[in-house]
Amino acid sequence: MNARSIDETLYFAFIKPHIAVLLMCLLFTFPVFSEELIQHEKIVLGRFSSNDLTGWKEKVFENKTEYFFTKVNDQVVLKSVSNGSASGLFKEVVVDIKKYPYLNWRWRIENKLLPMDETQESGDDYVARLYVMESGGLFFWNTKALNYVWSSRPEKGDSWPNAFAPDNNQMVAVRTAEDQVGTWYSEKRNVYEAFKREFGEDIRSIDGIAIMTDTDNSNTQATTLYGDIYFSKE
Repeated sequence: MNARSIDETLYFAFIKPHIAVLLMCLLFTFPVFSEELIQHEKIVLGRFSSNDLTGWKEKVFENKTEYFFTKVNDQVVLKSVSNGSASGLFKEVVVDIKKYPYLNWRWRIENKLLPMDETQESGDDYVARLYVMESGGLFFWNTKALNYVWSSRPEKGDSWPNAFAPDNNQMVAVRTAEDQVGTWYSEKRNVYEAFKREFGEDIRSIDGIAIMTDTDNSNTQATTLYGDIYFSKE
């Protein structure tokens, strides 16, 4: 994703505008935990299989990635199509990740991106990514974000600081170029332990999540399918 904004604060001058805005969306709002989200010991944040985008908001950064519902094998999923674009969907919600530590989701890509050096600003494109964010509130420099990504490189399980915000944004390669297109993958990650491992902090709750498919830096095309997203105790 290309850094284009010159009107950011000193801090955000060092962060890619896409990431900065997604984080800022959480800083001056008040996410509320809803009991209605709890279903069978799960906190369901993305009910895509029910054609439901309640609470999700869109932010366009560099052209618009299209997000819309579609059916695959008689099941409704959320489809994203990026054509040299970068926009995301985010949801403000407080989740106690010590009580519900496991983030669960499904995703599937329809094509791969060419290998890029994702540790550099010029390589910050991903066919699929899922953000988990802990807001620093007014102390925005304390905001932390984990980025679970479908990397264009082969090293599964690798993690690295985001090129634009190395102290606050950590990338984690859940899937890579070695994984298959047209194949659903179900993921489960212990976010509570991941925050301790990646940032060295005991973070009790998160304040929001976001998904994004972006190809503005490489000016290429990517299509991804996202299934339901939820937190669980086990």
